[in-house]
Amino acid sequence: MCIAGHVKQQGGVIHLDGQDISNLDPTERVRNGIAISPEGRRLFKDLTVQDNLRVGGMVQSAKVFIHDRDRVLALFPRLGERLNSLAGNLSGGEQQMLAIGRALMTRPRLIMIDELSLGLMPKIIDLCYQALIQLRRDGMTVLLVEQNTERVLKIADNICVLESGSTVWQGTAEAARNDPKLAEAYLGMH
Repeated sequence: MCIAGHVKQQGGVIHLDGQDISNLDPTERVRNGIAISPEGRRLFKDLTVQDNLRVGGMVQSAKVFIHDRDRVLALFPRLGERLNSLAGNLSGGEQQMLAIGRALMTRPRLIMIDELSLGLMPKIIDLCYQALIQLRRDGMTVLLVEQNTERVLKIADNICVLESGSTVWQGTAEAARNDPKLAEAYLGMH
């Protein structure tokens, strides 16, 4: 939330592509390429899937809506089947897909996803991780906050382990996988 501008940082600066964005408001950060899919999804439950995507794309011109929406639907075909359904009537997995899709409508360079797999069925988690892999292939930076460490270690380049808001370890995913003390103490691996 701090990177997105919703919580004021306690110190230091936030850089995006070498530029200090610490004093930009959340809307300006979105315009600069930062999007968030928050924990709890925070959808507009009384709006349709299509309208939630439209809300996400408000920072872009109306001319690109169909193109951007179709890009989201290619990642998450199930949403295409549910375009006219109210977001509040979707399953948890469909809501997660919509929350990610809404964030993608801003055309971000950095997407932050908080607790991707929380409460989801394994099949839906697989679909969401496949989408993340595709986004990375397309050149997008993904910052993922996730408790499912085994899954994250399979796709991440870098890992930062936090405890009570403080960094206790950071490095490459490979180094994390190969550090037995870290793996046992923080990553739930034995």
